[in-house]
Amino acid sequence: MFAAAAGFPVYVQSPGRSAALLGLLFGLAGMSTSAVTVALPELAQDLHVSAATAAWMVSGYTVALAVATPAHGRIADMVGIRLPLVLGIGAMALGALVSALAPSFPVLLVARVFQGIGAAAVPVLATALISARWTGAERGAALGRIAGVAATLGSLGPLVGGGLEALGGWRWAVALPVLGAFAIVPLWRVSPARGTGERIDGIGAVLVATAASGLVLLLQSPSAGVMAGAVGAALLVAGAPLLALRVRARPNGFLPREIVTNTTVLRSAFAAGAVPASWFALLLGVPLTAASWGWTPFATGALLVPSAVVGFVSPRIARTLLARLGPRRSIALACPTAVIALLVAAAGALVQAPVLLALAVVLVSGAFGVGQPAMISSVGAAVRDAQRGVALGIATLVFLTGASVGAALVGGLAGVIGVPAAFCLLVVLPLAGLGALLVGGPDRVAEPVPA
Repeated sequence: MFAAAAGFPVYVQSPGRSAALLGLLFGLAGMSTSAVTVALPELAQDLHVSAATAAWMVSGYTVALAVATPAHGRIADMVGIRLPLVLGIGAMALGALVSALAPSFPVLLVARVFQGIGAAAVPVLATALISARWTGAERGAALGRIAGVAATLGSLGPLVGGGLEALGGWRWAVALPVLGAFAIVPLWRVSPARGTGERIDGIGAVLVATAASGLVLLLQSPSAGVMAGAVGAALLVAGAPLLALRVRARPNGFLPREIVTNTTVLRSAFAAGAVPASWFALLLGVPLTAASWGWTPFATGALLVPSAVVGFVSPRIARTLLARLGPRRSIALACPTAVIALLVAAAGALVQAPVLLALAVVLVSGAFGVGQPAMISSVGAAVRDAQRGVALGIATLVFLTGASVGAALVGGLAGVIGVPAAFCLLVVLPLAGLGALLVGGPDRVAEPVPA
């Protein structure tokens, strides 16, 4: 199927199979949140903890997922994609297995954090693998397929989680990502095994993790509690200035100055990050609303099935839009679609109209299926090959932070101002993302390295 040259396979096939596998892994990483939330009440009762304490298994996983993302990207730049991707998938599967067998909540929480650190390899290295291997229309099609499969599985998460809980209890829902282990062998065969050979900037990596942990914890404090907010603020205040000094002193270190000053990378990541914020807000807010109507978790999951259909068609939509509009305009289209989805969901929750909730998730799933590959395409084209991994890692960090913001705001504000008002408040994020795309100059395109 391919011949190896200098450690890089030369493909004579389309990226369809690899993209489907990577999308499956991306979806399993997302389902680690969407499928588990419906099982939290039973989990809390079984492990003798409060509902607020049980929610930390979601927060701990999300924080680890976001924080470890840039580290995986930078390591891949240095040693190649193969090793960190395979180790990450293995850690995700092992963490899920230990979580499912956990005898106590502390063991469960540690296993979930370990699972999140491993799962962080999937979104950034999946897109890095596609960007490194294919170009043009094939790259756009592959990125669209990854986002489509991920959106499909994410939308099916509550249904699958509710079904597994009904059949075998919460442990079955938590164990779902173990299936990712089956992708290790085929992805090992197609992943690049060589990088730049540079040594990793350990101090820079620690400072990035510190600042990112502080930011994510601070943003999740509405749902995670005051202590999480205080710890997050302390980490951010301590880590951010030191990180800025480190970037100035080591411009080619763990966080290259060339990346953090690239306006295309920052603008694309910020604007696209508003889409998963809206998506995760609905994946949490819709079940909360349905539960207040007396619906079972399985019935709520069935309500979201139509949105999963979007995942099957979004790769073709994304490929068409990227070809005709380009990445920046495609993201600009996804942002107002997310706005409409949030407003439709607010109306559905307010007047108790299930069809409007289903329509809202359909719309936001379509926006996600376009916005994510558009962001990756924009970022991948704006940086040199040697820095693509870290650039995608930073962009994905922002992207996943957006997801944390959406879930945290709905989880924290739903009990205070209500779910409809929380949805309306979140409209600010995609509007701000759209505004960021409308200002500034043209997107930057990296110059090719002379042969």
